[in-house]
Amino acid sequence: MNALKRLLLAAVGTVVLAVAPTSPTVAADAGTVIVSIYYVAPGKHVDFLKWAAAQDAVAKEAGVGATQWYAHQDGDAWDYIAISPATTPDQDRKVDEVAKKHGQKSGMAAGLVMRQYISRHTDTFAYGPVSATDLLKHVSQ
Repeated sequence: MNALKRLLLAAVGTVVLAVAPTSPTVAADAGTVIVSIYYVAPGKHVDFLKWAAAQDAVAKEAGVGATQWYAHQDGDAWDYIAISPATTPDQDRKVDEVAKKHGQKSGMAAGLVMRQYISRHTDTFAYGPVSATDLLKHVSQ
């Protein structure tokens, strides 16, 4: 099984833990993340990546942690997976302010911009990164 397939299986597997309460005793670096799986519309890959890079730049300027991007190589039909930190309402407001400052859409209008580049996507809240050993400790408490 190639590394991307293992990553996808691990990301999907952590979805089960999205409803589990987080515990600082499990792993110091674990937290809530958003796993997004994108299926890009035909002919829109470059435009999608430009949009994603602009979103990453806004998030960085707003002080939001970096998104980790993974590109499809072989297997399922998805094109990109993004793992981003879950944001607070205050962080969301800051991202919207920075986006507006740079002439970008914010809020629901930003979602409409994204949708011109994709055929579909999913967003899932998950817990991690964390080892299987730490997960076992967490669910055994």
